[in-house]
Amino acid sequence: MSAALNTKICEMFGVKYPVIQTAMGWVSTPELTAATANAGGMGFLAAATIKPEEVGKEIQRVRALTDKPFGVNFLMEAPGADIIVDSILEHGVRAASYSRSPNPEFIKRFKDAGVLCVPTVGAPRHAEKAVQLGADIIVCQGGEGGGHTGTIASTILLPAVLDMVDVPVVAAGGFKDGRGLVAALAYGASGIAMGTRFLLTKESPVPPATAERYLKANVKNNAEQIKVTTQVDGMPQRCVVNELVHELENASTVGLLWQSFKSAMEYRKLSGAGMFEILNSALQMRKSNGLTLSQTLMGANALAMVKAAMIDGDPIHGVLPSGVVAGLIDDLPSVDELIQSIMREAEERLAALSV
Repeated sequence: MSAALNTKICEMFGVKYPVIQTAMGWVSTPELTAATANAGGMGFLAAATIKPEEVGKEIQRVRALTDKPFGVNFLMEAPGADIIVDSILEHGVRAASYSRSPNPEFIKRFKDAGVLCVPTVGAPRHAEKAVQLGADIIVCQGGEGGGHTGTIASTILLPAVLDMVDVPVVAAGGFKDGRGLVAALAYGASGIAMGTRFLLTKESPVPPATAERYLKANVKNNAEQIKVTTQVDGMPQRCVVNELVHELENASTVGLLWQSFKSAMEYRKLSGAGMFEILNSALQMRKSNGLTLSQTLMGANALAMVKAAMIDGDPIHGVLPSGVVAGLIDDLPSVDELIQSIMREAEERLAALSV
């Protein structure tokens, strides 16, 4: 393998390749996380959609499937976050990733235990703050990324963040192959992180009907099939446009609030959290992220609506978070096939550049 592909994050994580599988709620299961680790990448288990008291068991499931390093992603402001932190530390997980509302106390506990802190940011000022709080590696997600996303394109955000921080930076938002990896390295990044590309693999738990809806979102035919909406949970979220998105974007304020109430009840069942905990978490998120009251009330929508598509197999009435890169994906390789193809293509691009 070319020396250029053996980057700083490979050494820090203890992995073979500078490729990260991001944590997607309901999708980044122990099976997908372990498959990434076994293929030489860095996988992250999504704990946001696991009851806090069951996260330790899910970490053990990953351990049973791989002896390679992996990480856990969670919401630091969510009910039961302290239980998840305890599980990460107890089981010696290599890295913890997070985005909104970083908790200095949790970060200190990770740092003291040697757990790598890997926040995701969508703006340069967030990267600077993350490093001040103790980030070891920054995942820099441009607006092309799926799910909650910012407005700054990867090609603008990446160099801006690289110029601001002195820790390794990983590029995310619009990456799917070896060409993208080499492009990110040329900017100065230490690797790439991908969500949508891993969502469309054989080890992904996404039901066939839902995967098919992603594969049909071809930007060559219709560039508006994947766009950003604020009507899911009040914050900008990039997703595949479907019947539900059309319905939400035409709903009244009362209709959206009623949907939020139903989602909150669903989230309560899924998380095991009480209403007081949910409300307290929402208020913390509102304070730390500057959300409006309506955005705060809509906050429960995303997890419940994504579950409909990712678990129940209903791509019509569920949300389909997606990066724009889905518009260029037309296959479902295994995780190992995907990572090997990325590294092979990266080698080819590097060789072509040196001619």
